[in-house]
Amino acid sequence: MSQTRSVYQFNSAIVREPAISVVNGLRADDRGGPTYKGVKGEHDTYVAAMRHAGVEVTVLPPLEAFPDSLFVEDPALVFTGGAILLRPGTPSRVAETAEIAPILRHMFDTVLELPTPGQADGGDMMYTPNSVLIGLSARTDKAGAEALVSCIEQLGGKAQIAETPKGVLHFKTASSLLDDETVISTAALANASVFKEFRQFIVPEGEEPAANVLRVNDIVMVSAGYPRTIEMLEKASYKVVPLKTAEIERIDAGLSCMSLRWYRDCT
Repeated sequence: MSQTRSVYQFNSAIVREPAISVVNGLRADDRGGPTYKGVKGEHDTYVAAMRHAGVEVTVLPPLEAFPDSLFVEDPALVFTGGAILLRPGTPSRVAETAEIAPILRHMFDTVLELPTPGQADGGDMMYTPNSVLIGLSARTDKAGAEALVSCIEQLGGKAQIAETPKGVLHFKTASSLLDDETVISTAALANASVFKEFRQFIVPEGEEPAANVLRVNDIVMVSAGYPRTIEMLEKASYKVVPLKTAEIERIDAGLSCMSLRWYRDCT
């Protein structure tokens, strides 16, 4: 996994079309369900932005039996040198791993499986230049995190486990990598010890969901509904691409959830 390129440099991604059943997606707080048309529109715009950023996107067909299956980041973790099949922390999503496994085995020479016991969601994993940060949460427990550290080491990488404040669904719900030296996070996660080596931006109060940004090559995708966060990042000279997320936010999702991203070495 060692490489000279930045961890946010990607040329390949996997996404999955939303199913009509997405209207029944999981949610911690019921703020009203999304519409299929609304989610589909946000997803289409997201894929277009990814392609415009120079990423080759593989689009998988929808899975009606799994309302949350468009959030492909949770059942797997991918790197240039291989992939890891995870075990989502929500019972209704566990079988999504088996659905995505064949495509990963086709695309990667090495595909590891998270050993039992333990659970881990990809939404709790943040790629950084020195290691993968694994956030403990209601979806990723200590047994799963420790097993994942071992899997990442098998692929030649490093990982470390981080605490996530109560009330945060996923580690990346409240934090994201902006560049090799910088993260953005909510105030609640700002004091996390794993961020002590990073420069930090704190999202303005009331815009906490904006902490889930997605750096892809030279752009930073940001949820369009948070103007103060967008202004803050633009003033810091980031190339911001605002994307609508109002519909997917109704089912506890953000920008990073909708793709698996990696750099395919074509040499």
